[in-house]
Amino acid sequence: MTAKAVRLQQARGAIAVDSVEVRDPGPGEVLLRMEACGICHTELFVASLEKVDVAPLTLGHEGVGRIEALGPGVEGWAVGDRAGMTFLATTCGVCELCRSGAERYCAKQVNFGFSAHGALTEYAVVPARGLVRIPDGIDAAAIAPMCCAGWTAYGGLREASLEPGQTVAIFGYGGLGHLAVQLARRQGLRVAVSDPSGAKQEAARAAGAEIVSRALLKEWGGADAAIVFTGAAAAIPDAFKTVKRQGTMVLVGISATKYELPLIDTIVKGARIRGSYLGTREDLAAVFQLAASGALRAQVEEGSIDDAPATLERLHRGEVEGRAVVRF
Repeated sequence: MTAKAVRLQQARGAIAVDSVEVRDPGPGEVLLRMEACGICHTELFVASLEKVDVAPLTLGHEGVGRIEALGPGVEGWAVGDRAGMTFLATTCGVCELCRSGAERYCAKQVNFGFSAHGALTEYAVVPARGLVRIPDGIDAAAIAPMCCAGWTAYGGLREASLEPGQTVAIFGYGGLGHLAVQLARRQGLRVAVSDPSGAKQEAARAAGAEIVSRALLKEWGGADAAIVFTGAAAAIPDAFKTVKRQGTMVLVGISATKYELPLIDTIVKGARIRGSYLGTREDLAAVFQLAASGALRAQVEEGSIDDAPATLERLHRGEVEGRAVVRF
């Protein structure tokens, strides 16, 4: 059997739709027939790297599918079960981080669409222990972005450690930012959004943001936290300037950007700088529950697998509203 897959041909090479052979699942693996897969900025980051672990590499890590076959030794899953693929494929399972529930920081992790073949394909053979259960009764294209964008937005807000009534400035109203605004409002936070796109500023205000320009944060005297969901180079220094004394800056958007830390300002402001990567398994379960109840909704632009390379080009140019999703 063959399947279509969106593949990075080589490091810094072309992204194209290929026909690939689908093998039988081996020990500990399952065969998924994919229903939908979100497209993330991480795909662009992977394509920009000078070296990749696997080439050609099937991209994608926001996948939802049904199990078609089980490999030897798979327990806890059955044919027909609905499962999701996230960026976190497998971890060592024995280090201190894995044992404490912080496995997303495991130094020996394997990642779908990065160091292992991902979810932008009609059929995927994956380790069963890297899967998460997906609720029935919700459309695949609606739930797929929650496997990364929703999870990561939730985790970034949790790292900010804010209380109801406090202020948060969200930098980048894209695939993650538009979900973060919904989550922040649900937590009772006051929200500002910084994004260079006038259309996205209008959308952010309609979603409940009180302020859509960084300069206007003078009204608040700064924000209690600033969360950077974009990889744009100017966003990090802008976010740092936005944070009030003893505030927190949370970095989420992945890029090769380097940032010079203003040491004196960091010290005299008592600023905290945190990195946030995905979230806990409890966070992911909470995101799925919110999505299933309708309390968290991704703005989805659907397309076919054949559209994916062009969609990634549009994503690079900042032309995708919300989250692009391939429906199989």
